[in-house]
Amino acid sequence: MLLAIDTATGTVGAAVHDGERVLAEVVHEDARRHGELLAPAIRGALDQAGVPVSALSAVVCGVGPGPFTGLRVGVVTALTLAHSRGLLPPQGICSLDAVAHQGVSVHEGELLVATDARRREVYWARYEVGAHTARRLDGPGVARAADLPEPVRTLPVAGRGAALYPEALTGPPLPGVTDARPGALAELAVRLRRGDHPDASTALLPPEPLYLRRPDAVEPSR
Repeated sequence: MLLAIDTATGTVGAAVHDGERVLAEVVHEDARRHGELLAPAIRGALDQAGVPVSALSAVVCGVGPGPFTGLRVGVVTALTLAHSRGLLPPQGICSLDAVAHQGVSVHEGELLVATDARRREVYWARYEVGAHTARRLDGPGVARAADLPEPVRTLPVAGRGAALYPEALTGPPLPGVTDARPGALAELAVRLRRGDHPDASTALLPPEPLYLRRPDAVEPSR
């Protein structure tokens, strides 16, 4: 019984997976209230699934890339929950991989995943999407959308980057694929735990935020 949480993109959410299917998913769309919304999302997903927290056997979290505060909230919550329940440490998944995984049912071929990195930049990765998998070809990285190579900028786009920078990312947006959904994160985690995902670049990671750049705030010199 796996709990998946993600706070790396424009939504905050949790999902419960029983090893066969997603039992419940709760998602809130608010990129700046992770600390307020994540715990209610977890409680809501558990309640909808009819699963007590004591029944959980594993926790997985999206590790970004994403904004600093959101990532910290998700990763620390996963670590705290796993420790308090006596579970093994949580495992992480690149949140861009989860976005690409959502595109499997609506797209085939190369795909650009571009999410909001603020500062007029995007977090991005390039994938080859097949019938059942999304194989990462390049990334993750962070850059101005206009600075990505032209062949990448013209690919079909998943993520909020398509709406934020349509003048730079000119490929068609994938309908309905804007953020990393915790249900997709859970499905991907189950496949990776079983070893039936064929892409070696998609892997379970340590529960450490994938920031890709340094924070604006620095410790003052003494």
